[in-house]
Amino acid sequence: QVQLVESGGGLVQAGGSLRLSCAASGIIFSINAMAWYRQAPGKQRELVATITRGGSTNYADSVKGRFTISRDNAKNTVYLQMNSLKPEDTAVYYCNADVITVPNSREAWGQGTPVTVSA
Repeated sequence: QVQLVESGGGLVQAGGSLRLSCAASGIIFSINAMAWYRQAPGKQRELVATITRGGSTNYADSVKGRFTISRDNAKNTVYLQMNSLKPEDTAVYYCNADVITVPNSREAWGQGTPVTVSA
């Protein structure tokens, strides 16, 4: 059983910052790509950022230059540093990981952490 647990969400004013964390636990041999997604009310879930095990990153155009994804492989943890937050960043943020586990490798999701940015 693999679990992803997010933390760090909350309420912040526009222009502020938040740092999200997501820790994976369970029987984990390795984790390949990790990612952050978000889903705003009434909208589809969208990809925010991805990071490979080696540290290569990609970002949605809407967050480039403001958000930074990073990971600590020893801790099976991925982070999302969010700066210069805007009201349109308001959403539930989910982490995602491609986990090498038993009996089969699987894609795991966290339960989500809400982020609210006030104008």
